Amino acid sequence: MKIGFIGLGVMGRPMAGHLIAAGHEVFLHRVKDVSQHLVEAGGKPLDSAKAVAEAADIVILMVPDTPDVEKVLFGEAGVADGLSAGKLVIDMSSISPVATREFAKRIAEKGAGYLDAPVSGGEVGAKAASLTIMVGGSEADFARARPLFELMGKNINRIGEVGDGQVAKVANQIIVGLTIEAVAEGLAFAQAAGANPAKVRSALMGGFASSRILEVHGERMIKGTFDPGFRIRLHLKDIGLATEAAKSLDLALPHASNLQQIMQQALANGLGDKDHSALFELLQPKQLS
Repeated sequence: MKIGFIGLGVMGRPMAGHLIAAGHEVFLHRVKDVSQHLVEAGGKPLDSAKAVAEAADIVILMVPDTPDVEKVLFGEAGVADGLSAGKLVIDMSSISPVATREFAKRIAEKGAGYLDAPVSGGEVGAKAASLTIMVGGSEADFARARPLFELMGKNINRIGEVGDGQVAKVANQIIVGLTIEAVAEGLAFAQAAGANPAKVRSALMGGFASSRILEVHGERMIKGTFDPGFRIRLHLKDIGLATEAAKSLDLALPHASNLQQIMQQALANGLGDKDHSALFELLQPKQLS
């Protein structure tokens, strides 16, 4: 199958690599030194998003934010300029559900299909091809794309129509973010109270507080290893999507709003490009003095 892949960041590189390894003809845009290995593996670099869309039957996007998706799709020499009837766009970025639905309408005018398919699992899941993929779009487009999703993830669900995948991802980010913050508070409390936080975490892993986040992110907090699997600034973007949508729905999300403020403080303290588990650093006494 001829596939385009645009957005070769921390997540996108291994995702594109799985598609290449499966024998697909993969056209790449935004190839940098760090993603040159994908070309060596058989990926074909092209100089514009338009060229990718012209060459591929299915175009996958994995970029940071709503404006980035809009620029790749509709900017100069964008994907939309290279589309023709029968092609399919899959946006695996995490962006606004409202904007997603508008983008899908504009792509439909080209006679092409559109799926929003944001993911959860971070860099670890991307490398292991074990991502959770939450999909919005028609059943027919989902069926067409599913073999590709199965090369990148394990837990694959069609949530509903276009935009519903992004709704599920925002819900995911609320739960993940609040749980990371809760783990950070718990371990910070243990440390400040004089207990060994590593031993506290080990004990909690056998009880009702056990979670994947306590396991993975709790270990990062204890070891102080905050190389980004998912940056705080990107998680803040997702929480902003949640609070913005909540306002339009007349819905109160008090803890998500509080988390947004905490993450904004993390950015102000220079933690924005660290992994979201680095919220733990914000709770250290030197940060609170």
